[in-house]
Amino acid sequence: MEAAAGGKRAYSIIVPTYNERLNVALIVYLIFKHLPDVNFEIIIVDDGSPDGTQDIVKQLQEVYGEDRILLRARPRKLGLGTAYLHGLKHAWGEFVVIMDADLSHHPKYLPSFIRKQKETGADVVTGTRYVKNGGVHGWNLMRKLTSRGANVLAQTLLQPGASDLTGSFRLYKRDVLEDLISSCVSKGYVFQMEMIVRATRKGYHIDEVPITFVDRVFGISKLGGSEIVEYLKGLVYLLLTT
Repeated sequence: MEAAAGGKRAYSIIVPTYNERLNVALIVYLIFKHLPDVNFEIIIVDDGSPDGTQDIVKQLQEVYGEDRILLRARPRKLGLGTAYLHGLKHAWGEFVVIMDADLSHHPKYLPSFIRKQKETGADVVTGTRYVKNGGVHGWNLMRKLTSRGANVLAQTLLQPGASDLTGSFRLYKRDVLEDLISSCVSKGYVFQMEMIVRATRKGYHIDEVPITFVDRVFGISKLGGSEIVEYLKGLVYLLLTT
């Protein structure tokens, strides 16, 4: 499919996966449901999932077509930043959406992202839990306090120009995403924070869309104590280098 097919703006939706067999079919269905008149492709970057995620994606290709569902597998877990870069190599869209496969990022918000970018010309549109009409569903009080505290700490130290630093539901102009990825050194959950901080420092226009983050329904959360330690290390690194 060509980027300018039908004269429409083209979007590449990159979805990194690891053990998302129970979620990937539903996320794909919901994307198609909520973007009926949008020119898009979905690029699944799977990091060698042992649960059969890739088999499900191949079945989805039979339903939706290999031009709409692209499977770009890697042999093992290699990090979020490199997953996006890997997806970009195969993307034709002038705009790129990144989102999780675990249904924490509901595709119903995608039209709002697209509309906001069209209205404002933003280089980056990011989903935020921390403005009016945004929120979190399915977290206990401790996790909510941890997330809010981490965000407030980062806001205070880094002045990033966005209300939600660690969210990973975003729309980028393609050339902006390529530039930011090439500038970032962090891995894991710190990567998302660095992307926004770098965007602000480079003078890119960032806009926001309120979203409700829903904790994963199927599968096991990949956030643990080691990621929290890495977050704090990354915060110090960004404070000293940006």
